[in-house]
Amino acid sequence: MQRPAIIHKTAADLAVPPNLADYAATCAGFSWDAARAELAGLPGGGLNIAHEAVERHAHGPLRERIAFRFLGESSLRDVGYGELSRLTSRFANVLRTLGVRRGERVFVLTGRIPELYIAALGGLKAGCVVSPLFSAFGPEPIATRIGIGEGAVLVTTDLLYERKVAKLRDRLPSLRHVLLVGGGDGATAVPATQDLATLMAQAADTFETVATQPEDLALLHFTSGTTGTPKGAMHVHGAVLTHWATGRYALDLHEGDIFWCTADPGWVTGTSYGIVAPLLHGVTSIVDVADFDAERWYRILQEQQVSVWYTAPTAIRMLMKAGPGLARGFSFP
Repeated sequence: MQRPAIIHKTAADLAVPPNLADYAATCAGFSWDAARAELAGLPGGGLNIAHEAVERHAHGPLRERIAFRFLGESSLRDVGYGELSRLTSRFANVLRTLGVRRGERVFVLTGRIPELYIAALGGLKAGCVVSPLFSAFGPEPIATRIGIGEGAVLVTTDLLYERKVAKLRDRLPSLRHVLLVGGGDGATAVPATQDLATLMAQAADTFETVATQPEDLALLHFTSGTTGTPKGAMHVHGAVLTHWATGRYALDLHEGDIFWCTADPGWVTGTSYGIVAPLLHGVTSIVDVADFDAERWYRILQEQQVSVWYTAPTAIRMLMKAGPGLARGFSFP
C-alpha cells in the first residue's frame, strides 16, 4: 500500500506573510487597546458592530469593493460595501417605521440569501438585538427560541413561515411583525404578515446608526438544546474587538482576500465568521445559497479564487468520501 505524501509548508512558502508568524512575539505585543484603535467607533462615542463592519468601509476607499458575492443555483449577485450600507439603512428605517425600538429582538429565519445579511446588519445598525435561526429547524425549535428571546420581529420567507411558524404564532405574543421575503411581486397574501420588498422600496437609504455602547446586547445565539431547553447566549457590541482580532490572527485575513465561510449564520460561527469578521477586515465573502455538493464546492474554490476557506471537519470528510479523483480535476492556486 502506497503511503500518502506528506506536504511540508512553512510561513516562508506563503505568498502573503501571515499575521501570526511569531506567536510569542505577537502575544507579547498585543493589547485590547491597540485592537480598539483599529476600529473607528461611532461619531460622538459608542460602539456598534454594523458601523465597524459596514459604514467605516462604505464611506472610505473600500466603498466599491465587493462585500458579499452571493452564488445562486445559476446566478450571481455582488453587493459592494456602499450598496450594503444603503440596503442595511433601508432595513433599519423599516424597523423604525414599524415602531421597533432599540433593544428589541429581530429574528431572521431564511436560507443564505441577501436578505438574511441585510436584516442582521440593519438590525444591529438600528440598535436591535439580532438572532439568526437555522432554517432547517422544525416548528417547535423555532417557536421555542423566538419565545425565549421575546422576538418582536421575524424576517423569513413565505414558504418557511407557512411551513414552520404560522400554526404556532399564537404561542408567540411578543411577535408583532412578520416580514416576508417572497417573489417581489408586492403585498403578501399571507395573513398578519408584510412584504419586505415593498417596505424596503418605501424606506430611505440613509440612517444614523444608533449610538450603542460596548456592553449593549447585540446578538442572541442559542445552544443546540440537546440536553434540555435551548439557552440564549448574549453577545454585546464590544465583542466586535474579538471578531476583529480572530479575523486577523486566526483567519489570517488580509486586504484583497476572497473568503468563504460555509457555516450557516443560524449558528454562532456562521455569524461571527460568516458575517462580522470578514467585513471588519474589508474583504470579499463568498456566500453559496445551495446545499453541499462536492463538485460544486471544488468549482467554487477554483472559479472564485478563494484564498481563505473556513469550513467544518464534517464537510472535509464528505469531500474525502467523494474521492481524490474529483479534487484533481480542479486547480487551487
